[in-house]
Amino acid sequence: MRNGIGTSRFLIVASLVLPAVALAQPLAGDPASGRKTATALCGTCHQVIGGKGRDSPASFVDIANMTSTTALSLKVFLRTSHKEMPNLIIDSSDTDDLIAYILSLKEPFAQTRQ
Repeated sequence: MRNGIGTSRFLIVASLVLPAVALAQPLAGDPASGRKTATALCGTCHQVIGGKGRDSPASFVDIANMTSTTALSLKVFLRTSHKEMPNLIIDSSDTDDLIAYILSLKEPFAQTRQ
């Protein structure tokens, strides 16, 4: 019976720690390269560098600080066509760099915009 309690405690602690460890994994892309890609591909419509921008289209800082923004959500978004955006085909390494750049703009405890 004691082993069952110990195992249960271990599983509870592991389930609490593992998500934090997963969040701490390094991003695959290079934020500096992503900034160059963002400026070249996205800068004509989005504010790519600097603070909060105009309402539409959202600035990259605003995008980074949305509660729904994750590496996965950005990867899915960048692979899906949208009527408000041109259909850009971005290769995988540039996509990873772009995602790393956007996530690097995330402000801790920032007010989020939805």
